[in-house]
Amino acid sequence: MNGGSIRRIEQAKACFAALGNIAIRSQFGGYGLLADGTMFAVVAEGELYLRATESLEPTFRERGMVNMTYLKRGVPMVMRYYWVNDGLWRRRRELFALAWQALSETRKELMVKKRCNGRLKDLPNIDATLERQLWRAGICNSYDFRLLGARDSYLQLLQQQKNLGLKVLMSLAGAMAGYHHAALPNLQREALIEWFEKIALPPCFEVRPEGRACSPHP
Repeated sequence: MNGGSIRRIEQAKACFAALGNIAIRSQFGGYGLLADGTMFAVVAEGELYLRATESLEPTFRERGMVNMTYLKRGVPMVMRYYWVNDGLWRRRRELFALAWQALSETRKELMVKKRCNGRLKDLPNIDATLERQLWRAGICNSYDFRLLGARDSYLQLLQQQKNLGLKVLMSLAGAMAGYHHAALPNLQREALIEWFEKIALPPCFEVRPEGRACSPHP
């Protein structure tokens, strides 16, 4: 660690102490700054860069802050970290507020990613059997599932297993909404039944409101 980075890290630790327990770790050829385990900034070659989420980047750019560039195997990579210049260092309250925003938004982003990439069986209505069926259909986690939606996920399942019932569709819709399929609003249930009649069954079949297929019309 060079002298400039050591001084900058100590300066950052003093400035951001109120954010939590500040620790460092090797990152991007420099040193990541973590507050209670969440990385919110990087020190590289004696300079500090604050981490920006997608929602925070416009705020940093409006202040004229520029991206950190990191060489990876000789190729320059533009990072979502923004340089803190000397003028901002002199405005410590403003700098602290930006660091607090960087930390808060990073934590929100990490929480969303954790939820999105979670196990399918952690969602309502999806047991281990349905989870395995979804895996075989190429839907590996809740993020994939949410991207597709309940109806397209059902169609993916149909490619792997024919004759799936209406209950599976209702279960997927409930999982998407975050509650048991029996609690789906009536309008949504009716729309799903109508779609099921058109897509999942031959034209000669109809579906009763309770979800049981009737005999073909004579």
